[in-house]
Amino acid sequence: MVTFETDKLSTQEIQKYLQYAIAPRPICFASTIDLEGNVNLSPFSFFNLFSMNPPICIFSPSRRVRDNTTKHTLENIKQVPECVINIVNYDMVQQTSLASCDYPKGTNEFIKAGFTELPSELVKPPRVAESPIQLECIVQEVITLGENAGAGNLVLALIKKIHISEAVMDSHNNIDQAKLDLVARLGGDWYARITEENLFKVEKPNTKLGIGFDQLPEGIMNTTLLTDNEKAQLANIDIVPAASQLQNNHFSEATILKIKSALAQQKTEEAWQIIRTSI
Repeated sequence: MVTFETDKLSTQEIQKYLQYAIAPRPICFASTIDLEGNVNLSPFSFFNLFSMNPPICIFSPSRRVRDNTTKHTLENIKQVPECVINIVNYDMVQQTSLASCDYPKGTNEFIKAGFTELPSELVKPPRVAESPIQLECIVQEVITLGENAGAGNLVLALIKKIHISEAVMDSHNNIDQAKLDLVARLGGDWYARITEENLFKVEKPNTKLGIGFDQLPEGIMNTTLLTDNEKAQLANIDIVPAASQLQNNHFSEATILKIKSALAQQKTEEAWQIIRTSI
């Protein structure tokens, strides 16, 4: 393993390693406005949801690494503490990238990138009509993390209104994850596309305690045909097998492969049924 001490790296080197390593990152496509009414539209991948009550997103218009200048988004927010966070999907990712160009102050990136301005209902900055989800926000606070090149500026945005396109909703009025077709930022020029083919579920043990690795049957724990990830799927149930089932059991290769197949299909209970009938 290669190890680096960050205080011995340049800011460019830190950026190179961390933006590849800490990924994928959701994209905040922020529309803001200044006191003269000039609209700005810019994407930020230092972004996420941090609170439900109150509902708060945080994104960071960092100081530019190359010359330590600040971005128009940050300048606008300090003048008019409002923004719209527009969620980016695959159909708009190239336009979003175009909007990230360092156009001069006063340039409207809606026009430059071919987006449609949609009036907001609560805040002054417009929404991006092409975005499947738009969040109207009041900026509560801006936390400056430093004055050097690359330093972040945390924008705490209180979400006041959520607009969701019917095209990404299901019959129960919930967001259909597969329909969103989200994109995320990686390192360098790389992005990720979240399609139905690469979606998968991991059951959350929110209301129960998983039995853990130490309670798995020995024959499951000791097999090399199952990965630790797959064993964790099995260990995420809340019913402890009988003590007699944990000791001195053996599973054939064919049985393990059946278990593996069930786990690949997210059929954990079926995998356990195979285990029970094989003990």
